[in-house]
Amino acid sequence: MSKNQPKGILIPVGGAEDKGTDLELGIISRNNLNFMEIGILKSIVREINNVHARIEVVTTASQIPDEVGKNYLEAFSKLGCNNVAHMKIRNREDAMQPEYTERLKACDAIMFSGGNQLRLTSIFGGTPFLDLLHHRYEEDHFVIAGTSAGAMAMSNTMIYQGNASNAHLKGEVKITTGLAFINSVIIDSHFNKRGRFARLAQAVASNPSAIGIGLGEDTGVIIRNGSEMEGIGSGAVIIIDGRHIKHNNIADIEEGMPISVENMIVHIMEKGNKFNVRTKVFESADVNVVD
Repeated sequence: MSKNQPKGILIPVGGAEDKGTDLELGIISRNNLNFMEIGILKSIVREINNVHARIEVVTTASQIPDEVGKNYLEAFSKLGCNNVAHMKIRNREDAMQPEYTERLKACDAIMFSGGNQLRLTSIFGGTPFLDLLHHRYEEDHFVIAGTSAGAMAMSNTMIYQGNASNAHLKGEVKITTGLAFINSVIIDSHFNKRGRFARLAQAVASNPSAIGIGLGEDTGVIIRNGSEMEGIGSGAVIIIDGRHIKHNNIADIEEGMPISVENMIVHIMEKGNKFNVRTKVFESADVNVVD
């Protein structure tokens, strides 16, 4: 990561289980596509700041990539974005193809779909494609958006497995290295409906220097200058700050035993609220509040 503030913008989104738009009728229920609301896509287009911009959709994480890609292209088209293409990268051999690095050089934004975040890290890790993606994020006004798995993979520390019902037990939350566009955060998705508070809390207890970001459905954050987050969408963003933890038994207990943690700080963000990952300052829509 560049020592300077990145010029690009990250937009991690928690996914969508609310089936309230016509976009999702007959699609989500049939294919279980965790597709986001049109309102979130509008926020992404607004940050790109050009309805004619070139947007590339990457469905590597998905098990039904063609259908997911088609849905994204149709959704962007409804917003007037017709310069959108689908990168059909399924394995590391695909990721190494010069065609895709050339397309990455030419586009203005990239959108990672949901699915399995471990597919993203195992396929793109160590490739020229990921190196170029980092360069574009650091040096250009370039937008990297992602929903669900595409959001969780953005951070340096990434949750890749963890059943919510057992997440209070040591060892039940699995962590690896993500795509590392932003350090010192851990992102979790589908946070509210899938009950993932304990999962993210264990991840933060293991990495107290990292800020936990729990993204609800139809909810996301826009991250500018590498640290300045703003809530978007209709739901809640949960922030877990572990810097002031006192008691923490996670290093001393056996695998499978319950963890106990004292003095975690939790913030709840809505649309328009801001939080600075670097300074740890929460800002409401009309008043600054320092924790």
